[in-house]
Amino acid sequence: MPDNYIEPVDYKSSGVDIEAGNMAVKAIKDRVRSTFNANVLSELGSFGGLYRLDKTAWDSPILVSSTDGVGTKLLVAIKAQVYNTVGQDLVNHCVNDILVQGALPQFFLDYIGVGKLKGEIISQIIDGFVKACRENSCALIGGEMAEMPGLYQEHDFDLAGTIIGLVEEAQLLPRSSIQAGDQLIGLPSTGLHTNGFSLARKVLFEKMGLKVDSYVEELSGSLASKLLAVHKSYLPSLSPHLQDAGLKALAHITGGGIAGNLSRVLPEGLGAEIDLPNAKIPALFHLIQKGGNVNIQVMRQSFNLGIGMICVVDSKLADTLLAVQGALHLGDLSESTKADKVIFK
Repeated sequence: MPDNYIEPVDYKSSGVDIEAGNMAVKAIKDRVRSTFNANVLSELGSFGGLYRLDKTAWDSPILVSSTDGVGTKLLVAIKAQVYNTVGQDLVNHCVNDILVQGALPQFFLDYIGVGKLKGEIISQIIDGFVKACRENSCALIGGEMAEMPGLYQEHDFDLAGTIIGLVEEAQLLPRSSIQAGDQLIGLPSTGLHTNGFSLARKVLFEKMGLKVDSYVEELSGSLASKLLAVHKSYLPSLSPHLQDAGLKALAHITGGGIAGNLSRVLPEGLGAEIDLPNAKIPALFHLIQKGGNVNIQVMRQSFNLGIGMICVVDSKLADTLLAVQGALHLGDLSESTKADKVIFK
């Protein structure tokens, strides 16, 4: 072999396996296709997803879009080697974000970035996307899988998703009829959802020394099972009421907590005093607060505290929504000129 011989380099030796990517796409095609409806005109693998607007179903439709990720909840999933829930988290989070404006989901696009493409893990992630898309009547019409060694470690991955929904212009939320006296009904979360995990991980894993498989008596289960509980979609509970004039506004409680997100949908001149009794806050949040000696203000800013969606409604609809298991009356709107629109009682 000559002294100046240079060993040939290909993409696979650089860490990117194109054939593995092609096999992964082929393996998921049928499952993804199960989310399609008559409006999907393209096949998985097209350069762009094609979706036809059914003009007979809408009078004056408005497109509503949202893009989001799962955040550091992924690190818990990787530690626990549980990959079939984070896809559901992402879809449901995006569904809730456009639901706040009254929109029904139409289609979803996903992005998966990995350090090393492993078909079995990708398959489980996609199963989560498919399950949630089917549950929300949302077509998964395309996505991207990117293998990027050097940017991600071998076992790392990241997720992002984009959702497109439709709402009649006349039914956009929040409504201009929102007023003092409207009631605040909180619908229960299933845990942390997809926010506050950096703080939760620091307390639970670093400060308290717990492991993902630790059984926690206060939680009556393993830490992983509670932390990885799927972010709840509120579409099934709220879709029957989206055209009800008594539904004035919705607030998806994500980063920023109850005050930060409810403030976003309240007009100038209106405020709210939240009454959330300590006994109604789920045990997981108490564990984090106690384990890290976390100030209550930080807890309120970082976590949903057991409330995943707040509905601003008239008294008639309030009675209906309070029948939802776990729903709480959190207070009423009142006239206010305070800088902080939302405060805690």
